[in-house]
Amino acid sequence: MLIAAGLFAAMVAMIKAAGETLHVTEILFFRQLFMIMLVLPVIARGFPEVLTTARFDLQLVRIASALTAMLLSFTAVFHLPLADVITIGFAKTFFITIFAIVILSETVGIRRWSAMAVGFAGVLIVASPEGGESLNIYGLMAIAGAAAAALVMVIIRMLTRTDKPVTILTYQAIGIGLLTLPPTIWFWKTPTLEELLLLIAIGGVSLLGQMSNIYAFRAGEASAIAPLDYLRLFYATIFGLVWFNEWPEPKVFIGAAIIIGAALYTMRRELQVAREKQKAIKDDK
Repeated sequence: MLIAAGLFAAMVAMIKAAGETLHVTEILFFRQLFMIMLVLPVIARGFPEVLTTARFDLQLVRIASALTAMLLSFTAVFHLPLADVITIGFAKTFFITIFAIVILSETVGIRRWSAMAVGFAGVLIVASPEGGESLNIYGLMAIAGAAAAALVMVIIRMLTRTDKPVTILTYQAIGIGLLTLPPTIWFWKTPTLEELLLLIAIGGVSLLGQMSNIYAFRAGEASAIAPLDYLRLFYATIFGLVWFNEWPEPKVFIGAAIIIGAALYTMRRELQVAREKQKAIKDDK
């Protein structure tokens, strides 16, 4: 999980560097293209059965949500310090809870509602500009990107009930690739060798980060592993300082402490509720 957090932070830093000369859709297209090439053997072994899905509608919603999340988050990172975008992205935890209530009809008590309210207050602290001005468009994009990413997670939870993981992976890989192709052609800029190597690195690091994340959750208990992802902020601060000469404003550290504290409480509370439900089921038996 420590490796995954570092790789994801490195990916965001490389995307920020690529965004200085390339359009966001071109970066997304190449990232998806190289990831497809890396996972193509897995897809090919099960083709065309991997396209069999019980919920084609959810697959489409997931593709649209994932594309929205990446477009908004990548655009935000072009214009905001790395640490700011990473910290705002932690709001995904609270959005997941909200979507679980709305879509999955999960029940949430007053304590988790309170934790979410506190967490969002931390997000607003980080996203708000200095001087008490209103939120800028890029701060709002980062927040909306976190919400879209949370929706993706909830939809994946629903899809895993009916579809194989390789099917979910295949639909995203092909779907996002096809959707980003037209705007990539429209905004096309032939990459230099340096830019091409950077794009290849983005695709490779993205895949390695996802694989590390999967292996981490496979090997350890989620409640123990997940909090390590917050070290992504530490990595982002280092990358921002070394690569872009950025140092977070004090409000970022204040907001991050509030967000992470509220998120850890929410995670702990959800685990406690799940254990209580399991105990109640065993007692009934």
